[in-house]
Amino acid sequence: MTAFALGLLGLVLSLVVPAPLARARWTAATPTASVVLWQAVVAASVLSAVAVVLIAPEEISGALSAGPTAAAWGLFGALAVALLIVARLVVSLVGVMRRSAARRARHRELLDLLDDAERSAALAGDLAGDDPDDDGQRAAAVRGQLRVLGAPLPLAYGLPGRSPRVVVSDGALRLLDTAQLRAVLAHEQAHLDARHDVVLESFAAFHRAVPRPLRNERALGAVELLLEAAADDAARRRCGDAPLRSALELLGTAVDPGVGALAAAGTEAERTADDRAVAAQRAQRLDRLQRPLPRRWRSAGVLALAAGVLVLPPVVLVAPWLTDALVTLPLLRP
Repeated sequence: MTAFALGLLGLVLSLVVPAPLARARWTAATPTASVVLWQAVVAASVLSAVAVVLIAPEEISGALSAGPTAAAWGLFGALAVALLIVARLVVSLVGVMRRSAARRARHRELLDLLDDAERSAALAGDLAGDDPDDDGQRAAAVRGQLRVLGAPLPLAYGLPGRSPRVVVSDGALRLLDTAQLRAVLAHEQAHLDARHDVVLESFAAFHRAVPRPLRNERALGAVELLLEAAADDAARRRCGDAPLRSALELLGTAVDPGVGALAAAGTEAERTADDRAVAAQRAQRLDRLQRPLPRRWRSAGVLALAAGVLVLPPVVLVAPWLTDALVTLPLLRP
């Protein structure tokens, strides 16, 4: 009954594990490794569902050889659930990617229209000239990614995609000094370089593939915060702690429009709740910037845990065959 075991494993990983993992505080200490752990949980649950689809028909055939039984009907149920999950995941992933690509294309066109080209070129040149060893900023300048908007609201964000953009507003340029601006742009460039958008899209697709009553709404938010922390760490390594922390204090939620935009719609009570949530998240980020960068041994431990989670489906799949092989070994025969 390997299909049953794999189906149970997939349900545990997709429905049970996300809640405690989203509440865990230790993940913030190693954000990059913790994102890998989240990816391992999602990948293992998907692998379990795919494995059920592949092996359940053979087990059903064997069970039906003795006539319709409860085991056969149970295997039919496991196969149906696995097929539904895989189908929903594929549809969700395609939908998320298409909508995101279309939205970013429109956003990119608008940015290019509103861009102050002269200021963008001058700013890109100044940043690359001030810090020639900064590969991320030099690459942004060379590829023409930087866009300056003549908006009084202090904004700084990255627009991912095949032709990414790093956006900064006139309000942010007036508010931040050179070191703070470099730290903020390093944060956004880290998102683009690591393709955090692809990571988040895959999690969003998996989140939508889970039936609504069974979804854990905190899981997706937890991954978003970990990605922000990972970008913070990249900016800290490049520019130092103090410039990034002071820049975040000045900009507030404007550095992260994806989170700050939560308060732009909904009822008054919802907006108040969203404002409090955003303020709490920003406070957590600022508090975290006072702590040392992640230690390698901690990250290694989390990565080892991720590897253990990822190999669970293959272990469950081959365990019966391995057991049979060991039993047939001459040394194990009585």
